[in-house]
Order: sequence, then structure tokens, then C-alpha cells
Amino acid sequence: MAQTLRPNIAGSLLATDDKPHPVQDTLLAVTLVLGVLSFVTAMFHHLHLLSSWAGLVGILTGAYGQFISETTRERFGLIVGLGASAVGFFLGMAHGGLFGGVIG
Repeated sequence: MAQTLRPNIAGSLLATDDKPHPVQDTLLAVTLVLGVLSFVTAMFHHLHLLSSWAGLVGILTGAYGQFISETTRERFGLIVGLGASAVGFFLGMAHGGLFGGVIG
């Protein structure tokens, strides 16, 4: 029962293996922020540039985060961020795309 009284000071918030994962946690946070940004800005037609670029970068960071993730909690958050990024990206592409109105 002694192990239940010891505080976990070495591990990160999302690590279930009691080891710190700073790179994975950073990728998770970036993916979630970009996913929310892309999803919210996709609801406005005139913000398609921001929505599509944030979605594309969110998809790429989320995919790399999935590739190097080590715990289930990290993977769960990355999937949520990837989903939001993908929805925002596709709606941004439908509203004008990555370069719509800038080139041409």
C-alpha cells in the first residue's frame, strides 16, 4: 500500500507509464489548438484561408504525433484534434481552398 501514497512528480499529465513525454504532449497540444481553430473558423466562409491552412498543419502534426505517441491518452487526444482539423480543413477547402482568392 505504500505505492498509493507516493505522489507522481516525474510523469506528465497524459503519461500513464510514469515517464515524461514532452514532445508528444507538445504535439498533442498543438494539434488540439489547431483543430479547434480550424473547426471554428470553418464556420465562416471568409476565413477559408485560415481554416484550410490551420487544418492542414493540424493534420500533419497530429499524424506525426500518432506515429510517435506512446500512451493511449495521447492517442485519444490526437484523434480528437485530427478529426477537428480534418473537418476544418475540408470545409475550408470547400469554401475557397488554400489559395482561393489570393492567386489568380
